[in-house]
Amino acid sequence: MTILMQERDRVAWITLDRPPLNVLNLPMLAEFRAFLDSFRADPAIDHIVIRGAGRAFSAGVDIKDHTREKVPAMLDAVHGIIRALLALPQVTIAAVSGACLGGGVELASACDFILATEDSFFATPEINVGCYPPVALARFPEQLGYRRAADMILTGRRFTAAEALSIGLVTRVVPAGKLDEGVEELLRELASKSRAVLRIALKGLREASLKNFPAMLKRSEEIYLRELLETEDVEEGVKAFLEKRPPQWSHR
Repeated sequence: MTILMQERDRVAWITLDRPPLNVLNLPMLAEFRAFLDSFRADPAIDHIVIRGAGRAFSAGVDIKDHTREKVPAMLDAVHGIIRALLALPQVTIAAVSGACLGGGVELASACDFILATEDSFFATPEINVGCYPPVALARFPEQLGYRRAADMILTGRRFTAAEALSIGLVTRVVPAGKLDEGVEELLRELASKSRAVLRIALKGLREASLKNFPAMLKRSEEIYLRELLETEDVEEGVKAFLEKRPPQWSHR
């Protein structure tokens, strides 16, 4: 089991547990999706908290699943989880401590709230291995603004928790070691509201913010599969990463 799940006080706690960095591979993604599907019609769950075990939320999707042969299945699995998260009737909270990279950022960004410790950091470094983050490409220009999205996606640089808060990626920053307390405080705030009204407001909020997202994600997938995978550099980037050497770009 690489996904741990615990229910208490109408909250489902999902823990990514694949040490050391909770890198997401295809079996883990399938396990995660099964949990999300089980929550959709569960009246006993009001809130879902997603967190990472150890020193990372998640360092993203396994680079071994970025090969030409595996990419279609990888995109289907990751994007299926993103779509499932966005369709849940419950409030979703990403609790981030440590590294939150690539697909981990995309997963967290699909939640309604992101709480992060002050020593956590965020990046979409796919550009460094010859590809790009399709969910971020589809959503971040509208969610964060074009120039902030470009800074994340085109440079792949790391953003501190404070920077992530300033650009609107993160909801709240809490002191290091105080993540559980921060999540519990937010859960108490939410629990004081009408469950019925909260779900209706959440539905409207998501519809307003995601009106262009389905079409944009589909287009992002098309570009990835039809154009990116046709380049030589996408193969070189993955190969160089696995061989632990700098990539030798052919620029085509």
